[in-house]
Amino acid sequence: MNPPFEPAANLCEFVPQTAEFPPELEAGRASRSDSLPVTLRRDDVASLVALLERVFDASFAVLDAEAGTCIRRPADLPDMDWDLFAAMARPMIGHRTPLLMVEEDPLCVLAVPMPGRSRSCVAAAPLLTRRTDLQDDWRAAARAAGCTAATLAEWAAARRPWEPEAALRVAQLVLEHDFQVRRLADAERETDELSFHLSSVYEEISLLHRLTQNLRLSKSDTELARSALDWLAEVIQAEGLGLLFLPVAGVAEEPGTVARTSPELLSVGRFPFSAEEVQRWSEKMRLADLGGPVVRNLSPEEAEASEYPTVRNWMGVAVTEGENVFGYFLAVNHARGQQFGTVQANMLHSVASILGIHSGNIELYRRQAELLAGVIRALSSAIDAKDPYTCGHSDRVARIAVRLAQDLGYSAEALTRVYLAGLLHDIGKIGVNDAILQKPGKLSEHEFDQIKTHPTTGFRILSGLRDLDDVTQVVRHHHESWDGRGYPDGLSGEGIPPIARIVAVADAYDAMASTRPYRNRMPLEKIEEILRHGAGKQWDPAVVDAFFHAKDDIVKITDSDEINSLSFSALALRK
Repeated sequence: MNPPFEPAANLCEFVPQTAEFPPELEAGRASRSDSLPVTLRRDDVASLVALLERVFDASFAVLDAEAGTCIRRPADLPDMDWDLFAAMARPMIGHRTPLLMVEEDPLCVLAVPMPGRSRSCVAAAPLLTRRTDLQDDWRAAARAAGCTAATLAEWAAARRPWEPEAALRVAQLVLEHDFQVRRLADAERETDELSFHLSSVYEEISLLHRLTQNLRLSKSDTELARSALDWLAEVIQAEGLGLLFLPVAGVAEEPGTVARTSPELLSVGRFPFSAEEVQRWSEKMRLADLGGPVVRNLSPEEAEASEYPTVRNWMGVAVTEGENVFGYFLAVNHARGQQFGTVQANMLHSVASILGIHSGNIELYRRQAELLAGVIRALSSAIDAKDPYTCGHSDRVARIAVRLAQDLGYSAEALTRVYLAGLLHDIGKIGVNDAILQKPGKLSEHEFDQIKTHPTTGFRILSGLRDLDDVTQVVRHHHESWDGRGYPDGLSGEGIPPIARIVAVADAYDAMASTRPYRNRMPLEKIEEILRHGAGKQWDPAVVDAFFHAKDDIVKITDSDEINSLSFSALALRK
């Protein structure tokens, strides 16, 4: 009597640790099964075959039902007509239910399809249904199997009997278990992919957030780019990152200009290219025309044969805004020896886009600043042209005021406003009669009252310009006195705008140091005496102290023939 069937308590115990065929069975494969078809996913088939062999404690052949051939037969299986069984298995293609291809007591041949792993492969194994020592019992089974009765009897000697129905049920359970294992593996893979995607998106959002937090016109494109390179190096996993900024087109090399007049390369890590190489290579790859990132992962042979053998892979993208090309962004060699993919490429492209927009805004602002500088210079020149004796006065006052403000610790941004205020402080004199401005003798009281209207006239002229509110306050109050005896509003002490106090000293010094229609230039000693005496009365003592501290530089300004030695556009762009 057959021993009772004892199903496995947990099929998971039979799942192999590796997808490879067991070594002892690998060695026994027939010569005709040395290689599997290209279309067969060997690891997928092997893991299911290994599970069947562990559950049934028997070796399984692998049949290609579509080709009608046996592609794997372990050495301990009897020499049956396995190609015949492969042909018999053709109806099982695409099916999910095990069946018995031969059921001739005391032998059955179990066939198990492999849904989800291979469409055409079928695992097959002969199983003993009962023990017998009679050769006559094996004759019919041998005819069905295509071998001798002696072969089957010898094989059956060491086999465990299986009830055919029990074997079918267990095979179905194995398939169901395999289906659940594959579902779990797919879910874990999808979870890992989703986790990786979310992590990449989070890193990209975090990086872009940090960049946008630093999008200020006061920050140059190179300053923002340095921050971007440092942050990007943390997440993109490249050995080297480089960003080449191109010169701004149509800008002449002038002292003091902040516009880029030559290529500038910023890099972090091991970046193997010079500025010239980056530009030549990027133009050769037509990065500016492509409108998106380019990714190249080279084989060792391709890298060895290239111009730069140390570069295994790279990504590149142009830094653009509209039709303007501001530079090129490159990343070389994955830090972990892997390949660059869409995640890193998209991140590089996003950063390049932000830098392109920022560079475009800076360039637009630079042009606007140059236009504003031209308008203001035209206005100050118009003022100075009314009186040949005051030619260059506004520019000198502006530069002297900047020097005083520097000594007082003003920031670069504030120096812009100081310079503007100095240039425009006398704009109200446009409304004063030329005869009064050029009168060689002493002014009458009525004429002096006319002169005293220029601060309020200038204030009215500029009052419509909201961005110049602080400058218009200087225009209005640069003739106020520290003791409150000035005009037009009689402000005193700290009530006078700070820049107005600076411009007041600069204006007074340049007036005294210049020849006027009614007097010659004063000696420096006389000017110093007047300033010391007026400190705390007419002028802010702190500003007068700054004058004496910076006196040598200020004297050079008034003695210099170079009216425009300080570039307004350079200062304006620091705002």
